[in-house]
Amino acid sequence: MKPLLYSLCLIVCACGTSPAPATTPYDVTQEEFRARMNDSNVVILDVRTPAETAGGMIEGARELDFNAADFTERLDSLDRDATYLVYCRSGNRSGQACALMDRMGFREAHNLADGYLQWK
Repeated sequence: MKPLLYSLCLIVCACGTSPAPATTPYDVTQEEFRARMNDSNVVILDVRTPAETAGGMIEGARELDFNAADFTERLDSLDRDATYLVYCRSGNRSGQACALMDRMGFREAHNLADGYLQWK
């Protein structure tokens, strides 16, 4: 009985804790993102939806909706040797996009960790 009670306590306690913020190996800070924006051979990708980009974008960014049915095909048409700075609203979709780009053989992709919400 005691092991069962102990297990239930662990489960209840673990469920009440909030996880650490998710990060990816591709994450860069706003400062790092800005510093790289003017490098040669850099492409800035905004992977938000058209409704989101209507509210504003980082200057010079190309739109490439992560939720679009042809997202992977559109990525496939990009230069794999360029450096990509990728962002979305909060950093989640852009982190996933960077991981996908890595699997597809892109040389370098960086995720704006906190996304456009925190862009100053």
